[in-house]
Amino acid sequence: MAMFNKETKREIEQQVTGSTTHIAKGTTFEGNVESLGNIRIDGVVVGNIKCKAKIVMGESALVEGNIISQNAEIAGEVKGLIEVTDLLILKPTGVINGDIVANKMVVESGGAFNGQCKMGAIIKEIQIGELPKAKERTA
Repeated sequence: MAMFNKETKREIEQQVTGSTTHIAKGTTFEGNVESLGNIRIDGVVVGNIKCKAKIVMGESALVEGNIISQNAEIAGEVKGLIEVTDLLILKPTGVINGDIVANKMVVESGGAFNGQCKMGAIIKEIQIGELPKAKERTA
């Protein structure tokens, strides 16, 4: 089994960052999802999602789990905590049932969330494929 050095890992991350994973309408995925690239969800995900780029949820999307990403655009329903390091956009059909931690947030007319919201908070770096560090988040 070959070992990857830090440079090789960075090269792979740069190649994958431009890709998009799509969970289509009519699809149910159970388990945790981690991606360096964008994620488009139109189906159902039962599990946590961690993304270093952008998550886009269509109107038919449902996520039952926590979401951590750099950016997110929610037009479907989320049942869980959302942590966004940059911008969260809640579309008119979007519903979030859970707490939100975001640097910036836009709630379009009709969008709804039920939970607490903390904005401008410093969020830990998103780690993909690694065990989380024992570092606490500062607020």
